[in-house]
Amino acid sequence: MSTYRFGALLAPRRIAVVGAGDRPGSVGRAIIDGLRAGGFSGEIVPVHPREASVDGLACVSRIADLPTPPDLVMIATPPWAVPDIVEEAGRAGAAAAVVLSAHLGHGEAAPLGAARASARRHGLRLIGPDSVGLSVPAHHLNATLLARPPAPGDLALISQSGTVASAIAEWAGRRGVGFSAVMTLGRSADVDVADCLDHFAEDYRTRAIILSLHHVADARKFLSAARAAARAKPVVVLRTGRHDGLDHAPKTHTGALARPGAVYEAAFRRAGILTVDGLDAMFSAVETLGRQRPFPGQRLMIVSNGRGIGALAADGLADRGGALCAPSDETLAALEPVRHGGQANPLDLGIDAVPRDFARALEPLLADRGSDALLAIHVPTARAGARDVAKAVTDTVAMGRAAGRRKPVFAVSIGEDEEIRAIYGRAKIPLFATDADAVDGFLHLVRYREAQDDLMRTPDSLPRDFSPDVATARAVVEQALAEGRSWLDPNAVAALLAAYRIESVPSTLAPDPDGAAAAAWPLIAAGSTVALKLVSPDVVHKSEVGGVRLGLTSEADVREAAAAMIARVRVMRPDARIAGFAVQPTVRRAQARELIAGLAEDPVFGPVVVFGRGGTAVEVIDDRALALPPLDLALAGELIGRTRVARRLVAYRDVPAADTDAIALTLVKLAQLAADLPAVRELDINPLLADADGVVALDARVRVEVETGPDRRRGNWHPRFAIRPYPAEWERRMMAGDRRILVRPVRPEDEDMFRAFFEQVDPEDVRLRFFAPVRDFSHVFLARLTQLDYSRAIAFVATEEGADESRRMLGAVRLHANANHDTGEFAILVRSDIKGTGLGIALMRMMIDWAGAEGIACVEGDVLSENKAMRAVCQHLGFEEHPAPDEPGLIKVRLRVGEIGGS
Repeated sequence: MSTYRFGALLAPRRIAVVGAGDRPGSVGRAIIDGLRAGGFSGEIVPVHPREASVDGLACVSRIADLPTPPDLVMIATPPWAVPDIVEEAGRAGAAAAVVLSAHLGHGEAAPLGAARASARRHGLRLIGPDSVGLSVPAHHLNATLLARPPAPGDLALISQSGTVASAIAEWAGRRGVGFSAVMTLGRSADVDVADCLDHFAEDYRTRAIILSLHHVADARKFLSAARAAARAKPVVVLRTGRHDGLDHAPKTHTGALARPGAVYEAAFRRAGILTVDGLDAMFSAVETLGRQRPFPGQRLMIVSNGRGIGALAADGLADRGGALCAPSDETLAALEPVRHGGQANPLDLGIDAVPRDFARALEPLLADRGSDALLAIHVPTARAGARDVAKAVTDTVAMGRAAGRRKPVFAVSIGEDEEIRAIYGRAKIPLFATDADAVDGFLHLVRYREAQDDLMRTPDSLPRDFSPDVATARAVVEQALAEGRSWLDPNAVAALLAAYRIESVPSTLAPDPDGAAAAAWPLIAAGSTVALKLVSPDVVHKSEVGGVRLGLTSEADVREAAAAMIARVRVMRPDARIAGFAVQPTVRRAQARELIAGLAEDPVFGPVVVFGRGGTAVEVIDDRALALPPLDLALAGELIGRTRVARRLVAYRDVPAADTDAIALTLVKLAQLAADLPAVRELDINPLLADADGVVALDARVRVEVETGPDRRRGNWHPRFAIRPYPAEWERRMMAGDRRILVRPVRPEDEDMFRAFFEQVDPEDVRLRFFAPVRDFSHVFLARLTQLDYSRAIAFVATEEGADESRRMLGAVRLHANANHDTGEFAILVRSDIKGTGLGIALMRMMIDWAGAEGIACVEGDVLSENKAMRAVCQHLGFEEHPAPDEPGLIKVRLRVGEIGGS
């Protein structure tokens, strides 16, 4: 339901409080007190079966007795009573309800399930249970149990935890930081974090979003909303329970490495939202985002009245991956009268610095182009009190802003008090108690910009010759499932990897020691030593039972090693079935690095790609990074770079650099394998050897499982993918005039093709499409056209097959669904010389077909009234026209999907 009825939820005119008695201290009475303290000007109606009035407000015994339906119902009753109250509120026509009650149980038969069912039946939005309410200061709404009404501001706080929300709100209240809204969701029976993200991403009163969550119930919905919100404004998340353990015993190394906290972190990173690891870090983020907008760049200039405190800040910045700036020679000359020592950054003003020294230092630094932000640190001394320095800093910054110098400034005042906080607060300068907090605050905004850059980065195109043999891979998996096996045997694993062009070591299966010796003879005769590995469906980690022997040089050695393995397994794992032995040539790549790569299955986010340092001690070393598929080469490269082993992949001494492009491509192939084969639940390549010549899989394990129930595949969309992969099933071939045309969904790597397209389109056609002349087709502009969340947007591009690269693109159509996924807005542009070939109508029909397949009931768009060609296409397809209110010259066109006209 997403943002349905959020208007009434967040701006109610009439509120019913159910369970509001006249007893001071009761939850219902506290809600009424909070509404009054917040200045709510609408109607407050207590609902209680035995009270005539509450604190002077007339009571009704039931919601049904109200003459007019309430917009919002606050429920503070015993848990068993909640379902009936929700049902009554829904029947009365209420728009939303907040359940403050706790202990509503689990499952559809419990009070929680019954309340949810009633709410959905009546279209009533439900917050809670276990909520402490919601607040919208701009509307004087404080329907919360918070200690004080939140102040107005432009931060939206969304929290599953009432105590975390209370702590953040209380801290913000003492610091003068305000909110556009505070929403505590509790157990999210209906309204969830994703719904709130969708709303506040478009809320003009909200500049940044603060999240506190413990779990995500619907990974697809959450990630789609989070990615959309993070593109619009900063989103910071604090997750409680980061170190919760796995709820199952992992079968592979990759499964053990994909712990829930690490998977959540990977999901947040993919969405482009910032993570903090505790309340202190969250307070730092709130202080920063409450007073400072994001800015480009990452170079920090530090000014302090002491070398030691400045050095601490610089050390903290370096430890966290930040960068100091290098002031220009001109700036250094201007700083000479106040500069102590020879160091330029941090700039030491000396322990005897007076307020005027801070002003004289900040004046040239605000104008210096060599820095992106300033940090002013003051330790109070007998010569300079904190208040006077704060006044000098804020006055200097104010003069700089008046002169057009909007450089961000952060401040630290050791021993801060209310007066100091007020001085910096009025100046909109983030103030911190320590240098570490200030560095964290600065880096929050730096990381946000970096995340935005990552989201907008154009990936390299995949090699044109990468085309996996999906049919063969699927047959391998289906055969194993048909035989009742959950683990692929070595031959099946090799066939699966070969289908995705992942090189592995050839292997021969042997049933017993004599067979292993016979299989080893050709290798030994050819001059190779032999690797012998136990094959057992019950032994995942062979080395734990002595099931791997390397460098065997004779048949006798192989036979003896195999017999020893059997004896050892019989002692250590008497229940284990022994299927035989895998015989391989020993691989000698002296300069190769041992890596691990594979797939794991997370119960919330589905398949996860795992990469890190490999070997037998992989779980002890725990050098790994995770990413959600699908992957492109840019995302795969970023995944590699987040591990410590990445530093060993570069050249050092006489060891050449490993082929990181080959490693990245392998990770992309694994992500594609996960998309194509939902039955593959875990895949473990360990070790994956990598050197200058490429990569080779030395050993691999693959676990498969039958798809059942709601996990069944829908089209080509993996049923458990949290991020919708490229919808290849929507590729079409058609004719436009005498041209053979390929129409396919847009991919991120299409940016250069779009740039060339816009250079060929008549500027007048561009104006008709964008309603204004467009001269700068920047990377950001083009990235927004080509980097799509297929869960809520699609763009189809038409290219001419066999045409010159610079002339391939002929046109494109785009559809973006709203948050409720019931209406989509379209836009289309066809190359000027292609008009009249029928391509425009074909693209529109394809877009409408997509809308129908996605359950989007209505397609609409804006068309300039002078754009007669586009209006004719819309009329041909059955669109209705309506004048756009308050926008003369603009026509609204609308089509109910399923009512397409034309022929």
